[in-house]
Amino acid sequence: MNKVLIISPYFPPANAADMQRVRMSLPFYKDCGWEAEVVCVKEKYTDAVFDHLLSESIPKDIKIHYVNAFSKKWTSKFGLGSIALRSLFFYKTFVNKLLKKQKYDLIFFSTTQFPVCILGAYWKKKFNIPYIIDFQDPWFSDYYEDKPKFKRPKKYWFSYRLDKYLEPIAVKNVAGLMAVSQNYIDDLRYRYPHLNKIPAAVITFGGFNEDLKIASEHFEKLRIAFDNDPKYKHLVYVGRGGYDMQKSVGILLSAFKQGLEENFEIFSQIRFHFIGTSYAPLGQGDKTLFSVAEKLAVGGYVHEQTDRISFYESIYNLQCADALFIPGHEQAAYTASKIYPYILCEKPILAIFNVESSAAKTIMACNAGVVIDINSAGEEILKIQSFLTSLVSENIQPAETDWEQFEEFRAKPRTTQQCSFFNICIGI
Repeated sequence: MNKVLIISPYFPPANAADMQRVRMSLPFYKDCGWEAEVVCVKEKYTDAVFDHLLSESIPKDIKIHYVNAFSKKWTSKFGLGSIALRSLFFYKTFVNKLLKKQKYDLIFFSTTQFPVCILGAYWKKKFNIPYIIDFQDPWFSDYYEDKPKFKRPKKYWFSYRLDKYLEPIAVKNVAGLMAVSQNYIDDLRYRYPHLNKIPAAVITFGGFNEDLKIASEHFEKLRIAFDNDPKYKHLVYVGRGGYDMQKSVGILLSAFKQGLEENFEIFSQIRFHFIGTSYAPLGQGDKTLFSVAEKLAVGGYVHEQTDRISFYESIYNLQCADALFIPGHEQAAYTASKIYPYILCEKPILAIFNVESSAAKTIMACNAGVVIDINSAGEEILKIQSFLTSLVSENIQPAETDWEQFEEFRAKPRTTQQCSFFNICIGI
């Protein structure tokens, strides 16, 4: 059996989006001929929201290695809070010792904490072990270059320059590129032509039924993050906000406002809830989605909680909703891994995406919900209003999801794809 060493700074019980691929794949690697070990950062050095129930989904026989990191308490004084930068030295030291003692066939970086990926080139040179980088998001990107300063992420000036310097180092000798979007691979190959000769695979996250089972077994420990007053119909979104999500939220609320003006009795019964929209420390997040509601003068119908909630509380809140909303991005490259628990909850779904995105295509292929084209939304206002009207009148039907079609999007087939790609990258 082949052995893969997975580098994932965040790992359960840390509730971070970028460790979800690894977490949902671990139960299936052995079935595909690969034994996996994980190297992550010790809990006490991470700043993620914790959900200890996440550990229940990890197979007991998986070997987990833990590394230290410099304390954020001290590094933040110098403006360095990134877990990747704080743990880089400790990853190098620990994995060096590990690679001297044990044989691994592949190193797999599956994280959006990209600076740690530069160690792949170092370990390739020192130990001749091939490595793959999983691009769940773009690393170096000029997306915000033409945006106003107030719309740029914090410390953008520093991160932009650091990413521009580190990315070419990391991909110089990579054995393969994995990504959730073909656009990410195309952009990398454009910047670094030598990557055109390197194997690449587009593999999105998978749906993991075990998560709904765990949530249902512990529902009494979970709390609801919104006022679910039965007098109203509640449309819920759980996930990150941000300025890049304002367009899709604006489309939704503009359609709602028009409906409110034309049929107040119906539309006044709807409440919108955006939960866990910021990665900022508790109580310090900016309400980037509620600000859209304020500009449209519909703030009284909208609730935004920036503080993140635990993973299984997210699922519980989706299950408590009357319908679900998924905001997307105007770019086709954007993919939303969160669509799978949304679909598995079997609630009516309204999504606003670029219809060429993988998320939109998945929802449409499985008949799992209503998809609005973010780039032609003016033509689909009535479609949004029809969804909302049906929600209030209780004529809305649960999604008639094509589960046979959805099968290919589950975690096990997605893990099988990963392992087939691993085989290609090591030449077997």
